[in-house]
Amino acid sequence: MLTTFAINNYRSITKLVMPLTRLNLITGANGSGKSNLYRALRLLADTSQGGVIAPLAREGGIQSTVWAGPETLSPGMRRGDVPVQGGPRKHSQRLKLGFSGDDFGYAVSLGLTPAEVPPSDPPSAFSLDPEFKRECIWAGPFLRASNLLVDRSGSVVRRRSDDGWEVMTQALPRYESLFSQAGKDKRSPEIFTVREIMRGWRFYDHFRTDPAAPARQPQLGTRTPVMHHDGRDVAAALQTIREVGDADALDEAVDDAFPGSRFEVASEPGGLFTLTLRQPGLLRALSAAELSDGTLRYLLLVAALMTPRPPALMVLNEPESSLHPDLLPALGRLIIQASRHSQIWVISHSTRLAAALENDSDCNSIVLGKELSETSILGQRPLDQPPWHWPDKDGH
Repeated sequence: MLTTFAINNYRSITKLVMPLTRLNLITGANGSGKSNLYRALRLLADTSQGGVIAPLAREGGIQSTVWAGPETLSPGMRRGDVPVQGGPRKHSQRLKLGFSGDDFGYAVSLGLTPAEVPPSDPPSAFSLDPEFKRECIWAGPFLRASNLLVDRSGSVVRRRSDDGWEVMTQALPRYESLFSQAGKDKRSPEIFTVREIMRGWRFYDHFRTDPAAPARQPQLGTRTPVMHHDGRDVAAALQTIREVGDADALDEAVDDAFPGSRFEVASEPGGLFTLTLRQPGLLRALSAAELSDGTLRYLLLVAALMTPRPPALMVLNEPESSLHPDLLPALGRLIIQASRHSQIWVISHSTRLAAALENDSDCNSIVLGKELSETSILGQRPLDQPPWHWPDKDGH
């Protein structure tokens, strides 16, 4: 389980260290930074999948991603006594992301090639690609010199050994994460372990429920313990839960939202599966193509949350979209039950869903706010933050 998530210099988030429990609810007004928090976690996960350069490029490049305000917001600026203004920067702009967990922690620092570094010969056409400046893996709740296990600085990757520090490589391309080395060196299982932890995180963000959505169309059915992020294989996923998961709890979750209803999976020639819902008072089951957006979305959330292969971390971004408010208490109970097996993040605008989740005494409710375009956790004082140290020597 993750215990801390930290961000520096990502869009509206200049400095944020967030405590985590097994069930985490992130709320806040429109524009408070909830989407930035979600996207930052997605970027962190991308380092384990093949790098963050392409995702950053889709966001407009690192220049468009880092904090656009002054390096420091003085007390006078915050009070409104003086206008917000910048000055010469004392430190290089870096995008920093990291987490710590029950076993390991990881942090990454990204930035552009410094202007004083001579251009390559021949010059590269990819000069705006960010570089991996620093990556660290450690054991324990926060980084210390004594628990650092793997340290990447520029192109050099070192690992801690019984005799001190051993250089793994001095030629790691600066556009690649150290996870590109995972599996190639059996002496460093920490790299492989942290990579697999991050690759196992699941993100569900705005399932498609439009008339052409894949979830409404017949799909080839195979055993599906993990539903695709867009929900295209929802029929196979629900059938898999019924056969190898908790079938009784599955039927109860559907009945909780739609009393007297029961889903069925119709098998067509060629192995195609179609999701249907049988409701009281109707002489036939309704196909997925006939279901309302809210009904289909709820069934998609059921398939995601009741997976027979629970992930270490599952993130739901605005799961209340398209749902009638009366469905939100049932969704809250479903999420709470899922948090018994996975760490859950819920990013939501809905006060009714928030109220349902906060019925769980372990719910970690985080409310974001924004002052002078800077995101912070409302009510968090310095001593409320979990211990956290970035690996950079200058501390910035």
